[in-house]
Amino acid sequence: MAGSVQTRSCSHGGINAAGGTVGIIANPVSGRDVRRVAARGAVSTTEDKRNRIARAVIGAVTAGATRIVAMAEPFSIATGALTDLRIDAEVEIVDVGATVSPADTIRAAEAMRSRNVSVLVTLGGDGTNRTIAKVWPEATLVPMSTGTNNVFPSLTEPTVAGAAAGLVASGAVSPAACAPRSKLVTAVLPGCWSEIALVDAVTLADDFVGNRMPADGMRMRQLLVSQAHPASIGLSSLAGLLRPCSRAEDAGVLVECGPGGRPMRAPLAPGLYGTVPVLSCRTLELGEAAQLRGPAVLSLDGDRERAIGAHESVTARVQRNGPRVVDVQRTLELGAAAGVFEMPLRGAAASLSVSQELSAAPPMGYRRADGTEVRDCC
Repeated sequence: MAGSVQTRSCSHGGINAAGGTVGIIANPVSGRDVRRVAARGAVSTTEDKRNRIARAVIGAVTAGATRIVAMAEPFSIATGALTDLRIDAEVEIVDVGATVSPADTIRAAEAMRSRNVSVLVTLGGDGTNRTIAKVWPEATLVPMSTGTNNVFPSLTEPTVAGAAAGLVASGAVSPAACAPRSKLVTAVLPGCWSEIALVDAVTLADDFVGNRMPADGMRMRQLLVSQAHPASIGLSSLAGLLRPCSRAEDAGVLVECGPGGRPMRAPLAPGLYGTVPVLSCRTLELGEAAQLRGPAVLSLDGDRERAIGAHESVTARVQRNGPRVVDVQRTLELGAAAGVFEMPLRGAAASLSVSQELSAAPPMGYRRADGTEVRDCC
């Protein structure tokens, strides 16, 4: 059930170009799971998320977006962020009946796709973006980090991340110039099951499905990554220390681990280094198959998803068929070079201060399709 659209025209320095639509999906529980307690990761509060969304929306509208579509959920992150913003854009609040479960993100992504959202700003971790990639692999994303390990999303300031989204959504910068398709790890158990990972697929011995604690490095058996860097956090960091693999490189990395291997220290979670016995490490070409063997539990982007039997193996490949990911820095460079942020003088209106313009505009409010008001429940 979608919220009604309410339009404001309250220019605060925004660029009134013929723009596109920017969608907002904020995971209310990202950055709050037990792994943050077990390690030393920072907890992302609801108010912090609202603040980030507000900054991103201001950036998007300033850079040319003319329509914002946001997901309603019980913590009122996006709706709370948008309620008092004076922005020159249409705003639609999409009510997907959120219950604070992974299905919320699925329904929100499907709703955004049906509303022809050009660029999707996500607030969450690897798991949030993996869920979106599964249902909308053709999406164009600006992923902002709040999750635990955060290899796929970035820690870019939301103001400029939102501006990058607005530049792409408005057509001022072409996705072909700044938003390459990402790599995925596809994992298939013949005849019965298939899944994806954005960053890493890992087999863990003597573990169990659903375990949310940080992985024990001594239990790691195989690690297949689509990207890895020595400065990353999480299981993929091991590959980054052995054989870095950038997002742009048409390759993946496979690491074999187990008893008798060379001990390596890797940052497996925030504030937590673990020892991993490494047997071998090699580069895989795009599409080259790797067999992830049992008995083990298969972890995808840090989530233990499936048990693999002693006589089973999962066929995994790194492929470049994931969502487009906006390179924020490159996008802002192209937008600046094109003069997108240059503004003409507007006569007497040019003498008004930003604070005067903001104070002249009443706050925005939203209603669902049935007429009931969307309120901030926190």
